Amino acid sequence: MLYALGKSLDSEEGFAEVKACLTSPLAKFVAWGLLSALLYHLVAGVRHLIMDMGIGETLEGGKLGSQIIIAVSAVLIVLAGVWIW
Repeated sequence: MLYALGKSLDSEEGFAEVKACLTSPLAKFVAWGLLSALLYHLVAGVRHLIMDMGIGETLEGGKLGSQIIIAVSAVLIVLAGVWIW
């Protein structure tokens, strides 16, 4: 992605090449996969920050927190897919 950014900023031709490459279904799928992993990691990180404050440290709280993380991540991943496609 950094290579594509650099190439797109070099010239108009480079931008056109990157745009053509990123409009393919495979490139969109790869971008969606990377964004999905990033979103899950972000949501799980927020959970750990909340747990550092002492909220949800019990076994029941941990189970509930993990279910919430999966649900929130699934919604964000679907929204990211709609945004990309």
